[in-house]
Formats: sequence, structure tokens, C-alpha cells
Amino acid sequence: MREPVRILSDLHLGHKVSRIDDVEALRPLIAGAGTVIFNGDTWQALPGPFFDKSKAMFDRLRAICAEEGADAVFLTGNHDPDLPGKGWFELADGKIVITHGDALLHSGSPWKREILAAGTRVDEIWSRYPQAEHDVDDRIEVARAVARELCTVEYPTGRHFIQRVIDALIPPRRAVVMLEAWLHEGASGARFCENYFPNAEFLILGHFHHHGCWTRRGRVVIDTGSFMNPARARWVEWNDGLLSFGKIDETPRRCAKGRVLDVWRL
Repeated sequence: MREPVRILSDLHLGHKVSRIDDVEALRPLIAGAGTVIFNGDTWQALPGPFFDKSKAMFDRLRAICAEEGADAVFLTGNHDPDLPGKGWFELADGKIVITHGDALLHSGSPWKREILAAGTRVDEIWSRYPQAEHDVDDRIEVARAVARELCTVEYPTGRHFIQRVIDALIPPRRAVVMLEAWLHEGASGARFCENYFPNAEFLILGHFHHHGCWTRRGRVVIDTGSFMNPARARWVEWNDGLLSFGKIDETPRRCAKGRVLDVWRL
């Protein structure tokens, strides 16, 4: 894999609430990278009102990577679960693990209305993969199946901010579950590594739309946030033995690497 390896997530191309209106704005984030890993929810691949626009933007993103001479790696997320590949990636001889993050939680996205109303459906999906508790490939397949079979209902015109606040608060349990997921994200990531990647020192994920960096149980868990409001996006880069984490400077026309927040030497 060619360095620098740059890692982004949760572009949600084509979604009404995504801040990326023109894929060309991402070119500065891609330029100079040897490889760009798009860590899930790159586009809205499930059937819905955003599919056609999202697919066109996704194709343009791939073209921009080619034009900039960057190899593009697309990992699956809960909005694009059928992308080819294993759904996770390792760097630095397995010390760094990259995965979208829905596989950290039993139901993938426990705050979704579709999940909250699913009853025993998630457990039924788990029953199809008896090795998923110990085999990471089966665990990713569980996450993919949950994403496909209990997919989010999308609104063609998006939702205004007040509507989204109401959506987050009703039913009340939804907000509680969301806050719990955020509060325990670092610990969930550490447990995931202990179970599936015991040699990992770093876990890089997205999914939670909650950027940050936590050290839990001897491991560093990094969340690169999201390009959907109100979340903010972050970048991670692996180059010459250094793992860097930083802000993304965003305007409607240009997204570029911003201030470095932390650096680790492996």
C-alpha cells in the first residue's frame, strides 16, 4: 500500500444533509496521498431517494482519486454494506485497524427507529452467523445484514434542523441510546479489538458521527466524525511510521487537511 495513507469516513455523498455538494471540493484532501481509505458510508448505496445522485458523485470521487494518482480503498458502512472487500483493513503489521464502526455494537445503529422497532429481528440475523462472536469476517457480515434488512427510511427532501431534533428526541429512548453509544465509544472500540484484533494498538472508525480520540484499556480509539451536520469531520494519515490525526478545514468549495491534533510514532 502506497503512503501516505489518508483515512476519511462518512462522506454520505448525495444525501440531502451531507455538506459535500460538489465532489470536486474533496480534491485537496485526496491530493498528495498515495492511498485514500474511505472508511464506510461513502455513499448512499441502499435503495432510496438519494441513490442516483449519490452513485454519480461516488463515480466522480473514484475518478478524482485516479486523476490525483491515489489508490482508493472503499470499506463498507451501514449505508453502503455491499461494497466488495472484507470491511476492515490493517496497517503497521496489524497495530492499526480500520473499520467503519457499526460492527462495534450488537445492532449496528441501536439509535435508529428501525432498530428500536425491530424486536427480535437483530437476534435472528445473529443466529445465521454462529461464529460471529469470535470471527471478524462473520461479525462484519452480521453488520451488513442488519444494515440491509433494517435500513434507514430516507426523506427525499431531507429534514430541517428542528425536525431532526424532534426525530432525535422521539421516542425518548432514542436519544438515551445515542448518548450511551457516544459515552462508551472508546470502551466499545477497545473491547472490539480485544475480541477480534488483540494485537491492535489503534482502532480508526467513523459511524458514530462523533469525532474524537480516546485511550481505553491500553488502546487508542479514533473517530473521524462525519460530513453530515451537526457532526464535524477529521482526517487520519499513516506515513513513514507516524500516525497523525487532525481537523478538516471545510468550505462549500474546498475541503483540506487542517490543524494536526495528535501524532503517534509506532
